[in-house]
Amino acid sequence: MLRYPSLKAPFHLLFLVCCIGLTADVLVPEIWGHGKTKDYPLWFWAGQQVLHGHSLYPADASGYFEFIYPPLPAVLLAIPAFFGKIPLYLCLSLLNAAAWWMVAQFSHAMAGSGREPGPWLEALPGCLMVTFVIDIFDLGQPNLILLAMMLYGFWLLRSGRSWLAGGMFALAAAIKVFPIAVLPYLVWRRRWGAIAGMTAFLVFFLFVLPVPFRGFQHNAAELKTWYHGMVGASSAEGFGQRAEQNWSSVNQSIIAVSHRLLRPLNYNQDDPSKPPRYMNLVDLDFATANWVIVAVSILIGLGYIWVMPPAWLRTERSDAEEIGILFCLMTVASPLAREYYFVWLFFPITVLMHRAVYHPRPKVRTGTWVVVAVVCALLGLSLPWYPIALRAYGNNLAATFVLIAGLVWHIRKSSGKESGEALPAAAGALQLGAMSNQWDISDVQRQAAARPRPHRRRFRQQSRAAVHAAADQIDLGRSGLCQ
Repeated sequence: MLRYPSLKAPFHLLFLVCCIGLTADVLVPEIWGHGKTKDYPLWFWAGQQVLHGHSLYPADASGYFEFIYPPLPAVLLAIPAFFGKIPLYLCLSLLNAAAWWMVAQFSHAMAGSGREPGPWLEALPGCLMVTFVIDIFDLGQPNLILLAMMLYGFWLLRSGRSWLAGGMFALAAAIKVFPIAVLPYLVWRRRWGAIAGMTAFLVFFLFVLPVPFRGFQHNAAELKTWYHGMVGASSAEGFGQRAEQNWSSVNQSIIAVSHRLLRPLNYNQDDPSKPPRYMNLVDLDFATANWVIVAVSILIGLGYIWVMPPAWLRTERSDAEEIGILFCLMTVASPLAREYYFVWLFFPITVLMHRAVYHPRPKVRTGTWVVVAVVCALLGLSLPWYPIALRAYGNNLAATFVLIAGLVWHIRKSSGKESGEALPAAAGALQLGAMSNQWDISDVQRQAAARPRPHRRRFRQQSRAAVHAAADQIDLGRSGLCQ
């Protein structure tokens, strides 16, 4: 059940203290120092550009983009930016704090264990993800807010409000493009209402909502410039903007790590003061490397489809694991996956922790804790005191695939012969999709087969008694018919 923070709960107090400290880290340099750096000045600049009717992008799509996001985020930033830098920075910090809390709430509520977590389990996923959260607060990035939107979208999808769910997915994709990867999943699961809602709201957010602030022609021209400069630009030197980051160690997407392994690329190119370093195993050209990545991506997609249970075997538990895998794949499928992108592993890790605590089999619980420990160890290799080469080889990417393997293991164990050991689902109001029964279908069949059927025995006994009584009445004697 979703709830507000309580001052009586120690971990809730710790959460509030962390939020106050992270907000102070944003506001104190702006009020008493030399000004907050990172992306915060960029957000204020984008809001001011909208307020004053100036362009967000250069006239030439091949030029340098200060603002690399679609026009909608700038329009949304213009509202608090009207009141100045400090109100804008405070608004962004409060949004991140609210998103952090709601991500934890949605993750536990949709984990599929049917249990309300204790204080330690409630706090543990947030503690493991705290380095990513700190990075997001410090940079001012919206990835935590996007994660809250996506989880809320799936929450709405559970309750049958498909159009609103599609609207949340569309809003996340209109702010930062990579959540658009949820669309193939909705198509495969035939969530046509969510698809229609996502399409309609995406058109609204991109082409209609900015018009009162930017004008139709201006907004359409900027969308075209942004598309050609960000989505349509790709070469051996990089894709989109910020070419120095595309192939460097800061990017741990499938695309970036694969190119570093397949081509001689300097993973220190984001810092010219560092000597060139390479990690390629082979030396392929750009086009061949792209074909290899396409083949690998297709295999991963087919594997995901193979793992997904059919509609008639879906349970709340399997849906949680299935969506957890989806979030993992969406994170690493983005062309640019910097460190803070992996805050999206919050939900998959929460699902695994619920399995580690509540699964009925001790060996499965132990194995799940081992998986969680390996994931945490791999994620920890991103800390500054470890060599950059570990990030170049994709420690976060490796952790993501270990997490996917753990979720796949649980999905496979919850189907077939071992489906009878599935965890109980939560209340019917939390069911995802059309399946409202709390037990797997094979469980119901097994219980029905084992259950005694006294009504059948009574029917047979009454039938024999009636036959004997009729035989006596008509005096058939020992003719054999009575026998």
